[in-house]
Order: sequence, then C-alpha cells, then structure tokens
Amino acid sequence: MEFKIDKISQNARACTIKMAHGVVQTPVFMPVGTLGAIKSLDAVDMSEILGAKIILANTYHMYLRPTSKVVKDFGGLHGFSKFNGNFLTDSGGFQAFSLSHRSKPDENGIKFKSHIDGSLHYFTPKSVLDTQYDFNSDIMMILDDLVALPATKERIELSLKRTIKWAKEAEMYHKSQKSKGIGVDQNLFGIIQGGTDYKARKECAQALCDMEFDGLAIGGLSVGESNEQMYDTVEGVMPYIDPNRPRYLMGVGTPEDLVENVSRGVDMFDCVMPTRNARNGTLFTSFGKLNIKAAPFINDHEPIDNECQCYTCKRYSRGYLNHLYKAKELTFFRLASLHNLHYYLNLMKQMREAILADKFLEFKMEFYAKRALTK
Repeated sequence: MEFKIDKISQNARACTIKMAHGVVQTPVFMPVGTLGAIKSLDAVDMSEILGAKIILANTYHMYLRPTSKVVKDFGGLHGFSKFNGNFLTDSGGFQAFSLSHRSKPDENGIKFKSHIDGSLHYFTPKSVLDTQYDFNSDIMMILDDLVALPATKERIELSLKRTIKWAKEAEMYHKSQKSKGIGVDQNLFGIIQGGTDYKARKECAQALCDMEFDGLAIGGLSVGESNEQMYDTVEGVMPYIDPNRPRYLMGVGTPEDLVENVSRGVDMFDCVMPTRNARNGTLFTSFGKLNIKAAPFINDHEPIDNECQCYTCKRYSRGYLNHLYKAKELTFFRLASLHNLHYYLNLMKQMREAILADKFLEFKMEFYAKRALTK
C-alpha cells in the first residue's frame, strides 16, 4: 500500500491510497457487500454505474457459506464476484458481538455457533487471517474483542487486553506469512477499541500504532452510544492515531456522521445504512431524508432529488418509485440502492473537492443549511 496525504483543511483530510486493485481517493465510503454482493446490485452496477473503488465483504458470513476454500478456488473475492476494484474484509469480530447469544470470547479467540446450521467454530487472530488470505482481499481486519455500550470498566479493560494481544499475534503472523509469499499484496489494519473511555482508547491507539499495521481503524462505535459520545470519542483518540496511515471509522453511519467525522480527520467509512434504508423506502437527498412510501408522492413527477445525477434520478420519477415500492416490485430495491449509494459516494467526492480547495468549513455550513431549509 502506498499512502499519501494530498491536503488537510480544518483537520479534514484528502488522501490517496494505492493498492493492488486500484487507487482509492479519500474521504471514501465503502458500500457493504456482506455476502460478496451489495444487496440487489452486481459488479457492473458497482464499477460502471456507481464508480465504487472499494467495497466491503464479511469474513464471518463468507467463511460459513460458501466457505473461504470455495472463494479461493474462484480466484478470491475478485474472481468470485467479478468486482475488479478493491475489497476490504472485516474479521468477523463484529458478527460474534452482534450474535452474542451464539458466541463466547476467551483469551485466545471467539467460539461461536453457526447461525446457519448450529455447527461449532473458533475464530483466532491467525485463523481469521488464513480465511482472508483465501479471499485475497486488499485490506484485512484483525480479530478484536468488541463490547456493547454502555460497558463496565472491567469489561472495557478485558476487551483492551484481548484486542492488543490479538493485534500483536496478527501482526507477527502476517509478517511471517508474507516472508513465505502469502498475502504479499494484502494490507492489514489494526482496530482500536475502548468503548467511550478516553484513557482506554488512548492506551489502545498507542499500543497499535507501535505495531506495523498498514492502517488503523476505530471500532466499537455506533453500538448504542449517543452521537455526541461518538464524536467526542473520535475527537479524543485522533491525536494518538498515526497521521501517516489511513484512519477508518467502522460501521458509521448517517450523512451527518460522515461529515462530522471527516471534519475530525477520518478517511474511510462503511455502513449498511444507505442500502438497508433504500430497501425500506427511505432515500437520502441533499435536503435530508425522503420517505418514498408517503401518499404525496403517488402523482409526483419530480426525481428523488433535483440536484442528483444518479442513474435513478436521471430516469425515474418519485411517483414511479412510490408505485414500485407499494407493489413490492424487486426493481425498487435496485433503483433505490443505486440512488442512496450514489448520494453517499458523491457526498464523499464533494467533501474531497472542498478539502482540496481548503473550503471544508464552508462545505459543512452549506451541507447543514440545505437540511435546515426543509425542517
């Protein structure tokens, strides 16, 4: 990985990341393809219509089905899905957390039962990397111990101890595997945990920055804390994260969350929100959220957003989309997902342009002003 900071404006950063499957310019939003596909979209939609340069796939789900060996046999995630941009794969730690009734972490890893057939499995810092080597993802995430918020001091301390221990194991193992010619073009990111505890986050960030990770992620947020707690936690930990590596905030969030955290120095984001909301009829626009299910849109000839240049807005009306949703037509999922993802990717592009012009503060004020007009 080659990483370069192109410009900083009011703490917001525009960077360039070169990886095996192309160049990624930040700030960047990574659409989530949990099972190796963005729901209702394919590789052509992602590459040619949306112009996405990096997407996320889920280690836990792909490990269980179709299994990493099957994916490897197709030439990794790129050969399997036919998406020729970059892939980031998470470690499965979040799924172990979110399916906690089926999982149990210990000092060496996470035991869990498959949600598919109830079979028993054990993720360790090394095993999740072996799985990701099979996937040939461009960015691999380490196994971490995630806690629900609010959490006790004791639970946060235990999470920190495990996360730092597992991070060291993953770093050493990746170094050893690369010396054998395995995962040479794959990059490894560490994950900073610590809940909303300032001291814990600082300790974890410093420990992981001492290791040779290609990038650093902030994990364990957007799991029950308030927006202010999230923003304060990110702001508090930023001085302790190496500025010369990409910074990734995991699982966040709304358009407002993206703007607020870019302004605090975050480079990379992922979230299911744009696609999940699309399927539920909630569409993102320059003036806020729009509920396409509402009766006023039945005979509305306007596009979703007059400012939007996406595939859907250039072709279809709110009235047509309202009809497709109510008729439970599968085409709605695709058209709504294309719109919401275009909105998110374009928002990142606008932020990058504002940073390069050193006008990020003006961009941020205009972003909120447009939303205020419709309230």
